[in-house]
Amino acid sequence: MDEIIRIENISMLYDMLGEEKSKHPLVGTLDFSKTNHSSYSDVKLSMDFYVIFLKNLCPGALRYGRNYYDFQEGTLTFMAPNQIITLENPDHTKDIFGWALLFHPDFIRGTSLNEKMKGYNFFSYALFEALHLSEAETNKLTGIVQDIKLELDHNIDRHSKTVIVSSIELLLNYCNRYYDRQFITRTETNKDVIGKFDDLLHKYFNADDLSEKGIPSIRCFAEQLHFSPNYLSDLLKKETGKNGTEHIQYHIIKVAKDKLLGSTVSVSEVAYSLGFEYSQYFSKMFKKRTGMTPAQYRKMN
Repeated sequence: MDEIIRIENISMLYDMLGEEKSKHPLVGTLDFSKTNHSSYSDVKLSMDFYVIFLKNLCPGALRYGRNYYDFQEGTLTFMAPNQIITLENPDHTKDIFGWALLFHPDFIRGTSLNEKMKGYNFFSYALFEALHLSEAETNKLTGIVQDIKLELDHNIDRHSKTVIVSSIELLLNYCNRYYDRQFITRTETNKDVIGKFDDLLHKYFNADDLSEKGIPSIRCFAEQLHFSPNYLSDLLKKETGKNGTEHIQYHIIKVAKDKLLGSTVSVSEVAYSLGFEYSQYFSKMFKKRTGMTPAQYRKMN
């Protein structure tokens, strides 16, 4: 099935699932043990709101892009608005459990959480980079979602939004903490990833056609390592103290220093040889990272 069903609001999703609508049009919860899963077999969805769900959403397969993933107990997945997800071939013979928290960007607009959302990078992680929870962590987050549901079940008043937004932010902050734990517990695997990333960096900057390829982005390396850009950048930050962009710039400066001291070509030629379209961008980056311009560095050394 190639058609993408766009779910513009939470009420549309509730209608699709045959669920009673939430008392608030911009925020809601779902209990998957009570959901009719047969209503969305082989469906490709794009939703205009944030979704956080604890699996197994369905005891079948979820397809994100071209990859398939089975839901496992204690796994949390995040979807930002307009991401596309496909649910296929559910197995209705197995128990179904889990929950979802849904909230529209308009619900948090004008709140401090709206500005903080860009800091929750896991909304742009790929599905296979989901958060794997311990039993205690699962219970903690489930409790917060249950509190939100209780708040929604009461009559909405002028305090409701503040209370619910605070609960959503609390849940997201716990998720940040738990992702930090996940990065730490996977240190050995992460070191292998960092090694491969460094190899790709060296290979890229040792190529003869660097001036034609241009400056690489973290996405360039993330695709080769089969990660989402934000996940790879966060992994690097946790393990090395530098995110993906900082690693790339550090390597550019390292190569640039060798070129500045190992030849007599102009600063502009050095910049172009590194893939910069405009030499002033190179000089600005160099000064930001070293405290001096390329010309000053060459003269000093």
